[in-house]
Amino acid sequence: MVLPIYIVDAFTDTPFRGNPAGVVPLEEPIEEASMQRIAMEVNHPETAFVLESGDAYSLRWFTPEAEVDLCGHATLAAAHILWGTGRLPVTRSAYFDTLSGRLTADRLEKGIRLDFPAEPPVEVPTPPQIRALFGSSIVWTGRNRLDLLVELADECAVRSFTPDIPVLESLGGRGVIITAPATETDFVSRFFAPSVGVDEDPVTGSAHCCLGPYWAKKTGRTELVGYQASARGGLVRVVVRNERVDLIGHAVTMLQGEIVRP
Repeated sequence: MVLPIYIVDAFTDTPFRGNPAGVVPLEEPIEEASMQRIAMEVNHPETAFVLESGDAYSLRWFTPEAEVDLCGHATLAAAHILWGTGRLPVTRSAYFDTLSGRLTADRLEKGIRLDFPAEPPVEVPTPPQIRALFGSSIVWTGRNRLDLLVELADECAVRSFTPDIPVLESLGGRGVIITAPATETDFVSRFFAPSVGVDEDPVTGSAHCCLGPYWAKKTGRTELVGYQASARGGLVRVVVRNERVDLIGHAVTMLQGEIVRP
């Protein structure tokens, strides 16, 4: 069987920036084990598998090590490929049925808009491992169903942090978000998810489902721009709408090929 595959840089309009995702459009279902092996071979933070199903598409996301419940950049990449290859008319919204419910993607003049669930954090005691890593620079600690969120005192503390991967992996959950107010955007962040095989994710749409509500509550504004300060870097525009958030960004197709599998 031969499967098409695309590599897309998401949350950027510049090649070799943003977050790379594999996208595999399927004509028929394949085994979960095959999806996991393909994601391991692609070896990007996530690979999306897209299968048309009625008026929507079934969408699943895999890191090189595990399936995940929610992924923003690979959803943006999947929608970009559906429109770019003519599988879906550019005038139509893309509807995805996922482990986190139905998600929607729309094309805008300023990029692609994703309609995602809000994942606001709830304050929790700071774990001692986090206290040891960041000390007095910690402003606030919270958790949602996916991740631990840590606000630090300033942008420099976020950008200069050198992660201790075994310590971050020991904290449980999917990953750890660190964030602070920023000078050129509303906030800056980084995201670490070693428990699912991604030591540091370049640009994480799903983390902004937490960051958006958090910073909206602190600033009193519902429209925000975040910069994820990884080595590749990327911008995510966030609009907070009660229990939903819009994530807005660009995407660039970098590679097209075929997977030949027995």
